[in-house]
Amino acid sequence: MSRDVVVAKRYAKALFELAQEQSIVSETEEQLKLIVQGLKNDADARKFLELPSIEPEKKIAVLKGAFGDHVSALVLHTLELILVRGRQDLIADVYEAYTKIAGESLGQAHAIVYTAHSLSDVELAEVEASFGKLSGKKIVAEQIVKPELLGGVQVRIGDRLYDGSLSGKLERLQKSFKI
Repeated sequence: MSRDVVVAKRYAKALFELAQEQSIVSETEEQLKLIVQGLKNDADARKFLELPSIEPEKKIAVLKGAFGDHVSALVLHTLELILVRGRQDLIADVYEAYTKIAGESLGQAHAIVYTAHSLSDVELAEVEASFGKLSGKKIVAEQIVKPELLGGVQVRIGDRLYDGSLSGKLERLQKSFKI
């Protein structure tokens, strides 16, 4: 495990403990997601945060201006701490670690569902229910469309990948012929 992952987990654990004390665990997760998605979608903002020549106070002011009305003081304070310490590259890692910690505490697991075509809300709920029974946790799924799967579904829960895709089956069949 890299040093950055360990540091991100420490930030996430501290943030989780404070959010739990204030009974805002889910809200904090949603707010972190909002920030990570905002930074992911805005390359200029990411570059701005990564520039070492810009003072952390200016970076904090920009984040407060962009997200101040949408996130709690707890999340803003955590971002300030990350920026002051020059660890802005860890924001997405902190979100990922926070999601895992919060999910474990709430008996939930995050799943990424890869499909060849977009699923309806009902179909996605069925996938969540099926994998919920399998894992013994409440599954919160995010869908990503990958046309190269041809058909079927791939589901990633943590480090485990369940591959029921047509391309995966064809690949396994091809490997069996090579033996």
